[in-house]
Amino acid sequence: MLQHDQLVLAIVDDHPIVIEGLKNLLASATGFDIVSFTTGSDFLNYLKTNGADVVLLDIVLPDANGLELCRDIKKKYPDITILAISNQAERSIIQQMLQNGASGYLLKNASADELLDCIEKGMKGETALSKEAKDILSGPATNDWNSIPSLTKREKEILRLISEGLSSTDIADKLYLSQLTVETHRRNIIQKFQTNNMFSVIKLAMEHKII
Repeated sequence: MLQHDQLVLAIVDDHPIVIEGLKNLLASATGFDIVSFTTGSDFLNYLKTNGADVVLLDIVLPDANGLELCRDIKKKYPDITILAISNQAERSIIQQMLQNGASGYLLKNASADELLDCIEKGMKGETALSKEAKDILSGPATNDWNSIPSLTKREKEILRLISEGLSSTDIADKLYLSQLTVETHRRNIIQKFQTNNMFSVIKLAMEHKII
């Protein structure tokens, strides 16, 4: 990683309003030089010639799965501290993000104090979790199907369309999304159900009347 005098914090999120909110908060509360990106590929291109100390990384991006992007970044740039910041509130997603090298995980409803505290902890090499992420990880594992995964409205919509036989391309066209975004949602849904294929997901979702 290139040397630089001021610490650099990168925000990778496809929602401009989230980026602006985080920038305003962090600019006034920290001494970071802040850069932002709405796609994973833009951030990877930036890293080829620039350094970053901390990354706030969303999981659902238009061109990448944040879980895989985290693993790739840590492989190439092991010194970067990555904190996931996401609406995905599933135990399995949080666990996989940490396994892939993230230093911490925050839900997007975390407070400003939690965010600043997590950044500080992450930079010290400690595991940094928002209160809600901590509660999810410390709760009982849901290996039985008495407690079924919670899907976002978008995930339910995509799962329903998959069950109707639509391809990722068809779904992308219908919902005005990129095909990569649909594929990311598909992977996250499979991950949430802790199974290996979409057929099993649809079977379980129908049994539990999710679709």
